[in-house]
Amino acid sequence: MAAPPRQAHEQPRPLPVVEGVLERITYANEENGWTVARLAPSNWKDGGRGGGELLTVVGALLGAQVGESLRLEGRWGSHPQYGRQFTVENYTTVLPATVQGIQRYLGSGLIKGIGPKLAERIVGHFGIDTLEVIESDPKRLIEVPKLGPKRTKLIAAAWEEQKAIKEVMVFLQTVGVSTSLAVRIYKNYGDGSIGVVKNQPYRLAADVWGIGFLTADRIAQAVGIPHDSPDRVKAGLQYALSESSDQGHCYLPEERLIADTVKLLAVDTGLVIECLAELVAEEGVVRERVPGEAPGEEVQAIFLVPFHRAELSLAGQVRRLLRAEEDRLPALTAVAGDDGGWAAAMEWLRRRTGAELAAEQEAAVRLALAEKVAVLTGGPGCGKSFTVSSVIALARAKHAKVVLAAPTGRAAKRLAELTGCEASTVHRLLELKPGGDAAYDRERPLDADLVVVDEASMLDLILANKLVKAVPPGAHLLFVGDVDQLPSVGAGEVLRDLLEEGGPVPSVRLTRIFRQAQQSGVVTNAHRINRGEPPVLQGLDDFFLFVAEEAEEAASLTVDVVARRIPARFGLDPRRDVQVLAPMHRGPAGAGNLNTLLQGAVTPAREGLPEKRFGGRTFRVGDKVTQIRNNYDKGRNGVFNGTVGIVTALDPEAQTLMVLTDEDEEVPYAFDELDELAHAYAVTIHRSQGSEYPCVVIPVTTSAWMMLQRNLLYTAVTRAKRLVVLVGSRKAIGQAVRTVSAGRRHTALAARLTGAVATRPNELARSDIAHPGSVFS
Repeated sequence: MAAPPRQAHEQPRPLPVVEGVLERITYANEENGWTVARLAPSNWKDGGRGGGELLTVVGALLGAQVGESLRLEGRWGSHPQYGRQFTVENYTTVLPATVQGIQRYLGSGLIKGIGPKLAERIVGHFGIDTLEVIESDPKRLIEVPKLGPKRTKLIAAAWEEQKAIKEVMVFLQTVGVSTSLAVRIYKNYGDGSIGVVKNQPYRLAADVWGIGFLTADRIAQAVGIPHDSPDRVKAGLQYALSESSDQGHCYLPEERLIADTVKLLAVDTGLVIECLAELVAEEGVVRERVPGEAPGEEVQAIFLVPFHRAELSLAGQVRRLLRAEEDRLPALTAVAGDDGGWAAAMEWLRRRTGAELAAEQEAAVRLALAEKVAVLTGGPGCGKSFTVSSVIALARAKHAKVVLAAPTGRAAKRLAELTGCEASTVHRLLELKPGGDAAYDRERPLDADLVVVDEASMLDLILANKLVKAVPPGAHLLFVGDVDQLPSVGAGEVLRDLLEEGGPVPSVRLTRIFRQAQQSGVVTNAHRINRGEPPVLQGLDDFFLFVAEEAEEAASLTVDVVARRIPARFGLDPRRDVQVLAPMHRGPAGAGNLNTLLQGAVTPAREGLPEKRFGGRTFRVGDKVTQIRNNYDKGRNGVFNGTVGIVTALDPEAQTLMVLTDEDEEVPYAFDELDELAHAYAVTIHRSQGSEYPCVVIPVTTSAWMMLQRNLLYTAVTRAKRLVVLVGSRKAIGQAVRTVSAGRRHTALAARLTGAVATRPNELARSDIAHPGSVFS
């Protein structure tokens, strides 16, 4: 018999409630907050069953700490595989009421300065009154043996900060913000957090790392911002441009931007057009006509201001260097222009190195010494390294000041080993500071006669502009890189634009594969892939395929290859010498899941050794990790996106973790900064650019079908010095080899270099202003 309909005046039934102590977090997705955890219940209201067993709870619990007492509202349910569980809809933290609960709460790492041992001493002294003492009379903590006034003061301050954060969290929870994001909001705005969220929610997307437009838009709607508010539409336009820059574009054609924004916001086209016009008038974005892809075609381009100014500036600075009348390498320029002097220089180089330059290598060396700006490109095994070493040797023989740089720490270290000269990352060379400003620029240039930039395919528009701006007039600038690799992670295609046919920058492309390199299966297969030919997968001792048709099978096999087979066969260390490069982050054979599996195999949990769980990750001593955002305040000169290191220490009481980076710098991280670190046993191929490893293992499965492109696989293979192992299906490898990446990025740099885009004088003057990256970076 059907239940009678609910009357209009009836109130909805209250949700079931469960209270208890959070014992462990099994899984947490940092993107959407979905968490699976185990709770030790202290009550079993509304249909639960007791028995002292741990309860599985699932839902938006991101930010909840192990050891906290929680009050959960939700619904009971049953999972076909995991059984009875409680789905959380809302939760609040509850101060524990028992001595054991208080000790567990204090020792959970929630309060900075209190670890498990100190918590035991504090609770042993104050008992059930511990939290009341910390709240009302924290000076009494000095009564605890071996707890001095300085530590007491720090604990009291941490408690107060935690209370303030909790107040912000309570408010933000009502507008759908996860606890972890609430902490970041509080760090940015402090006591002003609630005011900003209520009145200027779209500021969050620009100011708070980890909050994008979509999250800010949800918050805005929760606090009552109208769906068709002009502020919302303008923020949406800038977000659409920012998203396109994440795909590598420096601008979007106006029609595409309008269409993307209408789809994103579900508002009228006319409103978007009006708001775009206002945004242009307010100089929030730049509208400019630039050449299209077809000959003679023009498009109306819309730029975010930083990218427009960076393009103007970079084009202007390159032309400035090319036209400079002074020359800081006059002796070598003269030698390069004189056949007799050049022959003598080549003979000196041959005696010094014991090797002779091939004709195209010699042309590249001569070009670098004769021209103020030049590009050297070519694939593996074609002698780029020896060519660069020759340029530097000739320059140093004439006592030139040589500066070497690369976009990543690993690439810089390799460049230093190759040349015997000091090399640094571009970030460290320019001494980039918080906000992205550089210590060296046009007003204070580098002290250099020759600047060599290796792995230049990685240079995005913003970083390339900062670098070229710091090169002094008269110095020679040589870009070195493989233009067939993946373009930069950031916006732009700087190396490709510099190589554009008809442009002002001279270049040499090395094509001859040397005999020694021809014996390498890694090199020959890299060139085969680049030509669109399938790699040779049999009969080689440095290039292998392990067949796995399904993604789950490939993941399991990848772990076995890395942790067991490669160390046994080749004696390589799975953490130091082997790098897994995945086409994508998501999926069973993606970098995210592989990191979890590889950590379990290479750095498993051990009895008595501390570890720290943060969100969905567990950090242990020995873990291979990578920085996932630029932080200009860490380390000596900042720690930048892509920096790799090893966890060398972990202190639960001080709540710190130490990382030794690949630049040999020890960098401390507070536990609340661990959202800046990710495991790096496996990384995406995009994140591997500029790095080189003794061995790479590449899972190539059909689950990554949309990502399987020729330059992706080519880039992965060229990261290996000695050994490549593919794990996956022949069908997926064939798809990658056949598929040429779709289309060029939207960039006008090549057109600006050739003068095809007219630039007004006031624009060029303004373009030299230093600006950070995207407004949503």
